Order: sequence, then structure tokens, then C-alpha cells
Amino acid sequence: MNAAIALSLVILFALGVPIAISIALASIIGIEFFSRLPLLLVPQQMFVGIDNFPLMAIPFFILAGNLMAAGGISQRLVDLAKSVVGGMQGGLAMTCVLTCMLFAAVSGSSVATTFAIGSILIPAMVKHDYPRPLAASIQASSAELGVLIPPSIPLILYGVSTDTSIGKLFIAGIGPGLLIGSALLLFLYLFCKVRGYGLRDREDRQDFLSAFKRAWAAMLMPVVVIGGIYGGIFTPTEASAVAVVYALIVGGLVYRELSLKELVPILRHSVISTAAVMLIIAAAALFSFLISRSGLPGEVAAWVTRVFDSPVSFLLAVNVMLLVIGMFVETSAAILVLAPIFTPIAMQYGIDPVHFGLIVVVNLALGMFTPPLGVNLFAACAVAKLSIDQLIPWLLRFVLVVLACLIAITYMPWISLGLVDLLY
Repeated sequence: MNAAIALSLVILFALGVPIAISIALASIIGIEFFSRLPLLLVPQQMFVGIDNFPLMAIPFFILAGNLMAAGGISQRLVDLAKSVVGGMQGGLAMTCVLTCMLFAAVSGSSVATTFAIGSILIPAMVKHDYPRPLAASIQASSAELGVLIPPSIPLILYGVSTDTSIGKLFIAGIGPGLLIGSALLLFLYLFCKVRGYGLRDREDRQDFLSAFKRAWAAMLMPVVVIGGIYGGIFTPTEASAVAVVYALIVGGLVYRELSLKELVPILRHSVISTAAVMLIIAAAALFSFLISRSGLPGEVAAWVTRVFDSPVSFLLAVNVMLLVIGMFVETSAAILVLAPIFTPIAMQYGIDPVHFGLIVVVNLALGMFTPPLGVNLFAACAVAKLSIDQLIPWLLRFVLVVLACLIAITYMPWISLGLVDLLY
């Protein structure tokens, strides 16, 4: 049955069938033709997959991110970031990275970050004589931070699928997010110095105090959400609802850029995004049920422990596999299918499941800005009006920077676990 499901999945992917439909159809084929299980299991297991309280955080964080994007947050965060780094050569490129770090702490979505920040900064960088493909590459790679810095939808999915504390995963994401963000900032500073980009980046820069006064309400949101979780005031799921209320107050009453007329399209867009994610989760739950029932996880675990005799070699193999998979499979689906298989094996090697979760998410986040399925890449290309092949020569540099950070995150657990050990 496993071979039939895998072959069906490959064929459906090759035909361009959407990820969720491919996973569900491959599972149905496996049930109907290669097992004695009733088809009634299909709706039953798909419902069980989404009947999980922590998953309620996903639609609320999606809605909060959309409300903040429409409520005048993006431009204020850009102005704040530019007031910090805009005085240096290459400051506008660095502003893109810093703004993505700030917006990631608001939206939890890398695609939302790409559109919200890219629509402002890609044209601004082009105006300041950055090559358009370079500007789009900076945006695509910086938006990856949206899935690391909490709140993070992929970290929620990993926590749900492996029964790992979402609160600990959120805290663990801060270190890797800051590491990758800092590495991109340093690289861009040196790159712009060497190549002579960003000589006019000091233009239109506000002073820090005035920029902070305009952005303080937006900056307070991650403090309210994350502080509330770790202060024991509310759970991560409840925090997502608080984020929606806060976004409504900031966008509608503080900044007065969010009108009642705009709420309908925002809600419609949020519902569509939520439905797409939930359909993937439901299909992946059915797929995972069949894989678990077939005994494949146990067989994989036995094979892995025979072949890889140390945590170092195991993590190297997992990294290579996830990097390849991340280029072809949507991040949510990959997490839901692979995390329940590999996390127990990682624990057998003495690897903390929270640390392993960050390794998985950083790996798959790389796939978000690498072809052929990089969603951030497509979003940045749409904003910049470019084709993917025009970005690839520029993009390689950023991939190597994030790869170097991934190696550090993999073999230096304290980057992920330092804050967790401090707070728990």
C-alpha cells in the first residue's frame, strides 16, 4: 500500500494537481485498491485531523495578519526600520530584512509579509538604483523570517502533529529568527559596500523618535501576544483571538486606516486562506493515519538507526532530505506528513523535539524561496513583475547565507533552546 500511495502522489504532483487534493486522492486510492479498510475512514480521519483546539489559532492569526496589513502597519514598520539602519550604505536593503522581522512578529505568515512589505520596498529599492531582481530576491529571502519569529503557523502545525508544546516552539523560534535576520543584515551591508549599491539610501529617512511614535502601537502587538502566553494569561490559541481584537483596535481606532467597508474583503481573503490550510491539514491527517497503520514509521525508524550511528549523521541526512522535499512540497503538508515520522526517531537519538522542530521548519522555510515551488518567490516575482529565472542568479547568495545559519541551528542546540531553558 505504501508504494501505491507514494507512486500515486508523485504522479498527481507531476500532473500539477493541488497539494491537498493530491494527498487526499493518493490516500483514497490506497484505501480503495490496496487495503481492506472502508472508505468511511476518509471523512472520519479528515475530520479528526482538524478537530484540534490549537488549530483554532491558525484562522485567527491569518485574520490578524490581514487586518494589520490593511490597517496602515506596513508603512509604519518600514519607516521605523529605515530610521534604525537607513543611515548606512545599503540601508534600504537592510530595512527590508529588519521590517520583515518586525512584520513577522505581527502576521506569522511569510507570504503575507512578502506582499505587505514587498509592495512598498521593492519599488523603493528599484528607485534607489538596486537591480530589480536583487530587490525581489532580498524580499523573498527576508520574508522567510515570517515562519520562524512567533507567532508562526508552521510551528503551530509542528506542535499539533507531534504533540510538542507550542509555547516552547514559539520561544525557540526567536533565536533562529534573530540569527538568520542578523546574518542577512551583515551580508547585505558587506555586499552593498563591495558592489556600490545603496549610495542614496539616506534620502527620506525619518528620525527614530518620530518613526517610533507612529509605529509604537504595531510594535506592542507581539509584546501583548507573546507576553500574555508566557505570563500565563492566555494560551497560544486564545492569544490568536486577542491578536485579532488588538489588530482591529489599532487599525480602526488608533491609526484610523481600517474602515468597516474594508472588513468584508479582509474576512473573505482570510476565510479562503484558512480553508486552503485546513484542507491540507485534513488531507495530511488521512495520509498520516494510513502511513501509521501500515507500520512504515517503525520500519523507517529501524532502518535509520541501523544506517546512522550518531545524532550528527542522522541530522545531516534529515537536513538533506528536507531541503530537497521543501523545494517540491508545500511547507504545511511536508510538516504534517513527515514530522510525526521523524520526531520520534530524533528523540531516540536524544534530540530535543523543540530543537528538532526548528530544524524542520527552517529547512522547509528554505523551500519557500527556492524554485520550483517557492511561494515567497512567486509572491516576490508578482510584486516585482519578473520571472523566476531572472531571480535565480541573485537568489543563490541568500540561499547560501540561510544554509550556513541552518547548519549552526542544527548543531548548536542552544540557539533554539537557550531562551526555552531560561523561561521553563
